[in-house]
Amino acid sequence: MNENTNAPIQLCFERVEKKYLLTPAQFRMLFGALSSYMKVDRYGLHTIQNVYFDTPDFALIRYSLEGPVYKEKFRIRSYGTPDNLGTVFAEIKKKYKGVVYKRRVAMPCWQMPGFLSGMTLRDADRQIQAELHYLLDFRKLQPRCFIGYDRIAMYGIEDPSFRLTFDQRLRYRLDDLDLRAGDRGNRVLDEERIVMEAKFSQSAPLWLSEMLSRMGIFPASFSKYGTCYQKRLAGLVLPDAVQQAPLAM
Repeated sequence: MNENTNAPIQLCFERVEKKYLLTPAQFRMLFGALSSYMKVDRYGLHTIQNVYFDTPDFALIRYSLEGPVYKEKFRIRSYGTPDNLGTVFAEIKKKYKGVVYKRRVAMPCWQMPGFLSGMTLRDADRQIQAELHYLLDFRKLQPRCFIGYDRIAMYGIEDPSFRLTFDQRLRYRLDDLDLRAGDRGNRVLDEERIVMEAKFSQSAPLWLSEMLSRMGIFPASFSKYGTCYQKRLAGLVLPDAVQQAPLAM
């Protein structure tokens, strides 16, 4: 998905996110029932690509899985596979007492290596850049894992700020940690599941709670990167050449 639209790019988020794991049958049933309340956004089915950064021993995600009051992740992201001029994002995602905060900067893909090495972007928010650079340097973060998935996003008809996203075909790889290398990867989950996220500022609409209750769909504690670490990466010792490899862009 290319983001060549006139819509402004949102760089800061503060919201509550609730996650649900759906079977394909639950997804089909729910998706059909949502048409009276929500619409699919203009991107339709699209692919999201992420490279997660961590320490050599995965300290960030191991700490996050302990369920602390505050936790954070650093990743770079693209919507679809970018070329050198395609828009990519470097972002911090923080969670504190159930509220998610995301701060990011956008840049053409060719600038990402320089930014990750400490370069300041002229046209991006200086404070957010400083936060990103501090975390990279303080934690000595390195690119560790690619995670991609295919997403359908919906927004509320009455309240467009209320969103539901449905992510499927979660896949990961540990080589070619370059967003331009495409979205190939091995499956994260053994069974087919769709990850639904409800995203809202204060509370989800009552109709959604009633609908999910009728269908037997309940919140689940789930992290894409955390699940990938637990199922595929825990105990994995990467060769030094992979551990030390810079992000190739």
